Amino acid sequence: MTVFRKFLAAAAPLSLIALGACAQGFNARVSRFQALPPPAQGQTFVVQPADPALRGGIEFRTYAQLVAQRLEDYGYRQAASAQDANLVVSLDYDVDQGHDRIETIPGWGGYGGWGWGGPGFYRPYAGRFGWRYGWYDPWLWSDPFGGPEIRSYTVYQSVLHLEIDRTSDGKSLFEGTAKALSRSDDLPYLVPNLIEAMFTGFPGNSGETVRITVPPPGKR
Repeated sequence: MTVFRKFLAAAAPLSLIALGACAQGFNARVSRFQALPPPAQGQTFVVQPADPALRGGIEFRTYAQLVAQRLEDYGYRQAASAQDANLVVSLDYDVDQGHDRIETIPGWGGYGGWGWGGPGFYRPYAGRFGWRYGWYDPWLWSDPFGGPEIRSYTVYQSVLHLEIDRTSDGKSLFEGTAKALSRSDDLPYLVPNLIEAMFTGFPGNSGETVRITVPPPGKR
């Protein structure tokens, strides 16, 4: 076995462990204003898109089902139509076009930041949002004499808005907004996580903004 193959064989288990250890939750900031009655009163609801153009779409229906499931978890009951419902739940979501971010990773001195495990390993580095882990190869990405490394990447802001109105008089009983920054602009990934954040501790304290971390799917 060549030296290169030996290195790959030794590095593979390490990288797999690092990948598993780096599985992080989804961070969101959630603001909620609410005057909802206790669900024990048996209120019924329907979920509708805030944008009428989304009505009947398969993607929206997928997200609406997630909202309905979470409301049912809290004791509300889904109605067959808006005419039969006590509450109308309006759902809206979006993600922006992204913004470029630049971060500087300071050199660790000596051989461009080599540390335990040699070149090409997972290690913590200082980013704009705090310490994190990432694949680090001093030969490819940094000054071999320990200088700083500069990386650029795109960050997307996603937002989900949920409003619940009483059908009898149109009064708003709940207004919630969940926002997140991520490296992904994929709505099928973002929206379910934003919904989960919105319903963590639902309905929450009125007028309060909280930071919520949604665990990875396997840890929920």
